[in-house]
Parts: sequence; C-alpha cells; structure tokens
Amino acid sequence: MIKRLIRPRVLSGVLVVVAIFTLSSWALSQRVVSVPNNTYESLKVFTDVLGIVQENYAEPVDSKEVIYNAIKGMVKGLDPHSSFMTPDEYNEMQIDTKGSFGGIGIEIGLRDNVLTVVSPIEDTPADKAGIKAGDKIVKIGEKSTKDMGLSEAVGLMRGPKDTPVTISIMRESFKEPKPFTINRAIIKVKSVKFKTLEDGFGYVRIVQFQENTSEDLDKALKELTKKNGKLKGLVLDLRNDPGGLLKEAVSVSNEFISSGLIVYTKGRVEDQNMTFSADGTKTQPDYPMIVLVNGGSASASEIVAGALQDHKRAIILGTQTFGKGSVQTIIPLSDGSAVRLTTSKYYTPSGRSIQAKGIEPDIIVGDADKEHIHEKDLEGHLVAEGGADSKKKDDTLKKEIEKIKITEGAEKAKDGEDIQLKRALDYLKSWYIFRETTTKKAG
Repeated sequence: MIKRLIRPRVLSGVLVVVAIFTLSSWALSQRVVSVPNNTYESLKVFTDVLGIVQENYAEPVDSKEVIYNAIKGMVKGLDPHSSFMTPDEYNEMQIDTKGSFGGIGIEIGLRDNVLTVVSPIEDTPADKAGIKAGDKIVKIGEKSTKDMGLSEAVGLMRGPKDTPVTISIMRESFKEPKPFTINRAIIKVKSVKFKTLEDGFGYVRIVQFQENTSEDLDKALKELTKKNGKLKGLVLDLRNDPGGLLKEAVSVSNEFISSGLIVYTKGRVEDQNMTFSADGTKTQPDYPMIVLVNGGSASASEIVAGALQDHKRAIILGTQTFGKGSVQTIIPLSDGSAVRLTTSKYYTPSGRSIQAKGIEPDIIVGDADKEHIHEKDLEGHLVAEGGADSKKKDDTLKKEIEKIKITEGAEKAKDGEDIQLKRALDYLKSWYIFRETTTKKAG
C-alpha cells in the first residue's frame, strides 16, 4: 500500500519542508532491482573497511551505529532533502504531522553547510527570545554545529517542556556569537488564523498544512461569511508557510477551484507519475482573491499558489517563493528505520516545474527576500529545469497569464505596517471601484 504525503520535516521545533510519499517495505521487496557489477565491487570495499574498523579501531565500535552513519552519508550526499532516518527519527516524523511537537519553534535549513534559521515560528519560545531569520546557529549547548546534520540537531534541541537549551547565534550585526538560552515548550502550531480586514473583506493565514487544515479553513471561511455576509474579497496569506500534507494542499485548492488539474508529479519510475485534480467540492463563490507569498512559502504552499494562479482564480502578490519542487518517498525498512529519497518532481497545472525556481508573483511587492534561504541556495539541490523547450513554454505561459510587474520594494513600512497586506486590500477594493465606475459609464 502506498500512502502519499507532502509534509514538513520537523526538527526540534524546526520545519524543513519536504514533499513525501510513503512506500511499504513489503511493496519494495516485490520490486526486482538490477544491480551493476561495479556496485558489488564497491560494496566489497565497504565491507573491507567495516572489517578494518571493527578489528583495528582504538575502541570497540557498535556495528549498527557505524553502518547507520555510512548510510546517512550515502543518502545525504544525493541532495538536501534525501536522508536516512533511524527508527526513533522515523517515529518522530510520523508524529510530527499532528501539528504539536516539543522544541523551541524555529524553521531551519543548511546554507553553505551551516545550520541557519529560515524563520522563527510565531508565538514560540524562539520567536519571543528574539531569534531571527538568517541567524546562523554555531553551537547547541557546548557542541559546535560544524558539519552537523539536521537529525543530530534534533536530538540536541529537543527535550522535555520547560527545560532550557542554549543556542549560540551569529548574526551580521554581531561581532561574535551570542548565546540565547531558551526554555523548551510543546509547540502547537495553529494551522489557520483569520480575521476581517474591512467590512466584507476577509483575511485567512495558513501557517502550515496539517491534518485538519482544510477543515479549519472551511470553518474560518464560514465564520467570516457569518460576520460579513457575502464576502467581497479574500486575502489568503501563505507567507512563511513551509508546506505540509499534500492531501491538505489539494483540499485547500478544492475550496476555490471547481474542476481541472491541481498538481501532478513526474519521476523516472512510472508509479511516481501521479495527478491530483479538483473533485467538484468547491464551496467558495468567485469573489476577488489575492494570495500573499514570499521566500518562506514552500512545497504545499507553492502547490496551492501555482494552482490558483494557473486557473486564474487568484492574483499572486509578494516575492518569489522558495522553489521546493521535488518529491521525496519515505521507504520503511525492516528494522524500523526508513529512507527518505527524492523520486520525482511536481508541476503546476500548466506544466511549470517549481524546482529551484519557485512561483513568480503576478504583482511583485517588496524586495527580494535576502533573509530567506531558497531551494537554489541549498548545497546539492536539483537544478531547475532549463533548455530551449522550457524557456519557450515559460514565455508562452507569461503571455497567457499577462502578469503585472509592480516592484514596490523601495516603499518602507511605517510602525510595523504590513505593506504587502495593505497593497492586497487596496487592490481588492480597487476592483470594486473600477467595476462601479465602468458600470456607471456604460449606463
């Protein structure tokens, strides 16, 4: 049986977005794999080295630990999102989709092989302690993070509620690393937040795509409609949303799209080629809609933004998204461990690959996100699809969508004002002003 997911990888209150499928070890055992002869020759070298280590190393070694470390190195070298998980790590990954986990509340990634904060999660200990996007974590406790993998960082930063952990941060404005001692907490990420911006105009923010996100969105939209009557317009905020479950991304898109393709995947193996389409359960009328994105919008967020953009259901406003367009398959192994392996890429309904490119907004508001790590910044990332054919397709697509390019990065926010949200509301209101004006002239 195959269980398909796109979800965040949660590391000590840390979210690193990956697109995931789950394939049973039984199904894997049924597949016959042809192994080249030179692979067996290389494996002989591996077993020789393993034997040398076991016989000659200065201290006794745990053979399972040595083999696990070897597998981790092998898979880690493929790309930033492939990895090997021990039984404990795999179990944590399965629990993490519930949206509640222990940690300090930061999203991290490896940039130039340095543990780097993508962004703090709202209202978490890290956020309250002043941790910022772009901060480099140079030490956890007394241990240097040089050459440290994300999984190891998990073990060091996770712990019981109300226990302290000290992380040493290097920031551009710091002359030397500064220690931040943060008390751990149970991080409960509220998936959907909403409010009324002005009479008739609603705002919904999706923090991440969890198990009940589409249900929570439906409740939020019903509550907004109850308070405002028929909605005049909606701002859907996907900024700094690292992604989540694929089924929830599809369900969220279903709220606004009545029919047609939402996302599809392509890989080397035929059973990795899949399509996901709207199922006709659309609940929302065709009111004007703007989706906010930035460099922290990734994976499932990009699926929703790309689908709404291609179907011309919403205007995308903000800055270039993260560019996480590869799909990982989780393959459980016999001892309870698992391999996370990149197996395919996903595409928007019009055939655009998001990998290392991201979603390009229709209206660009704000400077490029220098504070955000993008997929293209990650060491060993899969390169963006290119070539003459792709360029031709992109050029055709741009003509079809008729993008609006308005860069307003020079405009500064005052007193914490959210310029992107302000512009989104202005555009929604302007649509009604334009419609009323043209109707009067026609009359």
